[in-house]
Amino acid sequence: MRKPLILGLALTSALAFGTVAIAAPMGHGGWHHGHGHGHHGMFALHKLNLSDAQKASIKQIIKTGFASSKAQRQAVFQQRKAFESLTPDQAGYQAAAANLAQAEADATKARVEQRANVRAQIYGVLTSAQKMQLASMKAQREQRRQEWKAFQAQHRDQSTSTSNQ
Repeated sequence: MRKPLILGLALTSALAFGTVAIAAPMGHGGWHHGHGHGHHGMFALHKLNLSDAQKASIKQIIKTGFASSKAQRQAVFQQRKAFESLTPDQAGYQAAAANLAQAEADATKARVEQRANVRAQIYGVLTSAQKMQLASMKAQREQRRQEWKAFQAQHRDQSTSTSNQ
């Protein structure tokens, strides 16, 4: 019982990170430090044999993208902090909650759009061969995900039939 559970958790974690994955940090002293900021779901670039010029361009794209959203992140943080300092019986609590909800929604929309922009810029730096390799890695990742889903379904069916007996 324990071994399948651990295997399942490990594979689920790998798939969770793999499905979002597109590019990876490059080398020490690069943009990969700092609590995961700046990756934008890009975890597979290291497999694409990027040139130094490509690495530098990608690093700059990510750095610029991260800096452009800093003010909004700080504003939402301040609103969240102000809201959390209130108690539910204080005047303005509901208004602060509504304002925070709207700020969070706006920030999420901006973050998704910004990540898409960064991803498009990075994709533009890649050569045709690297783009094909990236597409191939994505297809392989999807195939592994489908195989894992099939394995889970089969295992679930087996454990259900075993527990019913």
